Amino acid sequence: MGIEVERAEGCTITDRSGKKYLDFISGIGVANIGHAHPAVVKAITDQAARYLHVMVYGESIQAPQVRLARRLADVVPSPLSVTYFTNSGTEAVEGALKTAKKYTGRKKLVAFMGSFHGDTHGSLSVTGRNVYQKPFRPLLPNVTFLPFNRSKRLKAIDRHTAAVIVEPIQSEGGVNVPDDNFLPALRDRCDETGALLIFDEVMTGLGRTGKLFACQHWKVVPDILVLAKALGGGMPLGAFISRPEIMKTLSEDPPLSHVTTFGGHPVSCAAGLAALDFLLKENLPERAERLGQYIMDRLKKLPKIAGVKEVRGKGLLIGLELTNAKLTERFVLHCREAGLILGWTLHSNTVVRLAPPLVISEDAINKGIENIRAALMKAAS
Repeated sequence: MGIEVERAEGCTITDRSGKKYLDFISGIGVANIGHAHPAVVKAITDQAARYLHVMVYGESIQAPQVRLARRLADVVPSPLSVTYFTNSGTEAVEGALKTAKKYTGRKKLVAFMGSFHGDTHGSLSVTGRNVYQKPFRPLLPNVTFLPFNRSKRLKAIDRHTAAVIVEPIQSEGGVNVPDDNFLPALRDRCDETGALLIFDEVMTGLGRTGKLFACQHWKVVPDILVLAKALGGGMPLGAFISRPEIMKTLSEDPPLSHVTTFGGHPVSCAAGLAALDFLLKENLPERAERLGQYIMDRLKKLPKIAGVKEVRGKGLLIGLELTNAKLTERFVLHCREAGLILGWTLHSNTVVRLAPPLVISEDAINKGIENIRAALMKAAS
């Protein structure tokens, strides 16, 4: 984008020249409660004055980690209750994959075409996009890719499968929302075969889709839940969460089956707890559901000449699919020139993702939609 950031606050990013941008992408899903939220900044400042890094994760008892883990245990779907903190989403995916293979004693992994799970070696191995995998092959062996949202193909999950990893809504793949029967069918097939089900909610978790966790739309509970992005309130923080008997496998044979130096940094955990408390206190998931429907209703009324093919999503995770890549490129550029930041999805050059902070005002939404309308008309002319 080439924006030289001077300040970010709430839903606004200001560059060095003083130009203000309305953020409709939240730093790719990080700033759910807005940039530099006062409660998060205070938590960071208070914790930094007490201590920063003191010991490799898990070797000492650090109150910010304990408090956040306990809070997460209260709100994640039961029976998930044990959290392992990491620095990022892709690290959390790596930990989840390792845990599943060690717990089941199996080697096969199943993922889905169009998925995105991160860029480290294991995460890339289960990312369903050939163009990103090709330069780094060979990757992990024994990975099978299935078409997303095709329940009839789930028979490929068998008793050799350690885990199936899926995004409840494919974000980078183009904001692809599954049919209502797909995730329940996937849960049933995993139960039949003994494979663990991993939900990657790095983008969809923590209120983004109108529920605290996207899996709650379909009343499906995974065996392992992966979080990051918004988890740290703007600080780097990821996590994978599971049942005690599954997580126990990381403490046995050998006792340090998964270690990290900076995972669960006390400042990040303090920030994450402040962000989560604010999110829940203000009922931001419910707000996201209401505002998201409002935005989608407005976008669907855009004139056909604007080149909009489809509007889809849940809550404040919305995909705007245009008719061709050149139009999409011009549209994104015109939005940025007008002071509106949004972005393409990584795996589709015709889908623009809208994911504004969950605290965005209705006035700011209306301003953003007007910018979108004007930019579309300009790009289509």
